[in-house]
Amino acid sequence: ATESEMGDVDLTGLPEAPVDSEDEEEEEDEDIDRTSDPLLGRDVVRECLEKEPADKTDDDIEQLLEFMHQLPAFANMTMSVRRELCSVMIFEVVEQAGAIILEDGQELDSWYVILNGTVEISYPDGKSESLCMGNSFGITPSLDKQYMNGVVRTKVDDCQFVCIAQQDYWRILNHVEKNTHKVEEEGEIVMVKEHRELDRSGTRKGHIVIKATPERLIMHLIEEHSIVDPTYIEDFLLTYRTFLTSPLEVGNKLLEWFTVDSLRDKVTRVVLLWVNNHFNDFEGDPAMTRFLEEFEKNLEDTKMKGHLRLLNIACAAKAKWRQITLQKPSRDSPLFFSLLGGSDKGFGIFVETVEIGSKAAEAGLKRGDQV
Repeated sequence: ATESEMGDVDLTGLPEAPVDSEDEEEEEDEDIDRTSDPLLGRDVVRECLEKEPADKTDDDIEQLLEFMHQLPAFANMTMSVRRELCSVMIFEVVEQAGAIILEDGQELDSWYVILNGTVEISYPDGKSESLCMGNSFGITPSLDKQYMNGVVRTKVDDCQFVCIAQQDYWRILNHVEKNTHKVEEEGEIVMVKEHRELDRSGTRKGHIVIKATPERLIMHLIEEHSIVDPTYIEDFLLTYRTFLTSPLEVGNKLLEWFTVDSLRDKVTRVVLLWVNNHFNDFEGDPAMTRFLEEFEKNLEDTKMKGHLRLLNIACAAKAKWRQITLQKPSRDSPLFFSLLGGSDKGFGIFVETVEIGSKAAEAGLKRGDQV
């Protein structure tokens, strides 16, 4: 989230008294409006925060989770870590500006995250640092004795914090280390998986990929996916743009794996999902259009007629109408493309071939286009 967005989600000035409506009808309207009122959202979060850890319900923890994931202090943590931290956090409010929260040299016993307001840390060497909403200070995840370096004081009224005790903070972050499985290749970590349980019955549990190198993420497309990570392929196809320079990095690998009999069905599933969910990746990129044509040819050669039909249906359903103008110097000039179909064939008219590098190709005609 941007700073401005985060700034909107503070907990100051919360209304304590109900507002009387002029009539019942208005009151009914208000009930409907309240669900989208940001103040209500903050009210709910505050109510959840003020409960003792033992009294927090699963719903309370989900509300806190939704709020906390926006804060920088929680940004690099996994969802399960955030959830556990939300279940043990204590809410504290310091009303006055200038109040000292931690003295220099004081023994630390908690990790603090600022929810509202600003604090200043004055270091012994004379330097100072301001921390605002979403920043954290206090202990590191260790059971060693730790002492404050500098004085922490509030800069404004109504500073609000969540605190997590040292024992809990260490236990939760240390447990995560034990709960993760690191995959190494040639001495380097290329993938990190985390063990998760999606329900309390213990039936839906397994490892989910949380980090990996781009190459390893591509390879995971054709590996067995855990019961707790059933949408890995869809997630990958939605997000690969953020860590790959070109979709051909994926396309070339898929063509390579298609030649392996045991991987062919998995590769075909990935391509069909890709075409169905993100057809623009192919339609707007000539290199990816060529990839799709080559993949189609591979399906023909291996006699995977059912999959080929699914691919054609998906392409036909997802393709957009285009208007193409092709100019010829004279009536007798060649068209550089050929057509297939018509009433005598019993189906529509389609472009069968387009000469590479020709005027027709430059104009945007593609094999498979229906005229």
